[in-house]
Amino acid sequence: MTATQVTLFQLDNYGPWTVTPEPRPEPELQALQARLYADLADAVGDRGGYVFVTRFDNVVAVTNGLDREDHRAIQAAIAERYPVTVSAAIGYDERPATALAEATERLQNQGSAQDAARTEVLVGEPLQAETGSGSASGTAPGTVRVAHFDVVDVTGQLTDQVDAYGAHLEVQGATQTLSRYCYDQHGALAFFVGGDNVIAICPDLDVAAYEAVIEHVRETVGVQFQVGIGDGSTATEAGMAAKFALEDCRRDGSRVEGLAAPTAD
Repeated sequence: MTATQVTLFQLDNYGPWTVTPEPRPEPELQALQARLYADLADAVGDRGGYVFVTRFDNVVAVTNGLDREDHRAIQAAIAERYPVTVSAAIGYDERPATALAEATERLQNQGSAQDAARTEVLVGEPLQAETGSGSASGTAPGTVRVAHFDVVDVTGQLTDQVDAYGAHLEVQGATQTLSRYCYDQHGALAFFVGGDNVIAICPDLDVAAYEAVIEHVRETVGVQFQVGIGDGSTATEAGMAAKFALEDCRRDGSRVEGLAAPTAD
């Protein structure tokens, strides 16, 4: 059974800061956001997690294996380097979308993102604290499921054939279609991660579910994906398994790798 721990990192009072004492140049803000994302990705990644940029002032992380001390250390490191601070909220559930919704609600209950009094809040208990060896159940932390999608022959179909912005629009359209379907149908969280790659954090789905995702995107926007799937105790472990499974797709010309097909009765 999968159980995804999600952390929402949100910049504190960022909107007002961008216009105080006067509006700041957009390139300055874009550079700050990019550096902040990179530092969060490094800090969470060093602890086995994954980070997804979303709206820059809101960053979603998959943090199975990280405890409250890890989160506090990350917040402190950001506060030392940046003119703004981050608050964080933790949630977990079999469905990643539900985990993120819980984290979001917990942070919203602490005050507005533009409330100057809300600074470096940390709310929610990690999965380990609730389900570790010290709990009544005595169960281990849940397994994370990562699905790594990419477009079949994107170079031949788009990169070398279509102008750069047209290719961008094609990939973004396919990504949005895939992400919406995964979210609506399965409570999965899918994120564009550059090039033609989409990483989805999924519940425990079977091969047929991934085939249906791929077919839905092909029928809707005419873009063909393939996907490698991996499980692990951390997002990094699961993600590396998914990468190797995706290589199997590329080698064999298959659409879904990493899960055993169901056996016939």
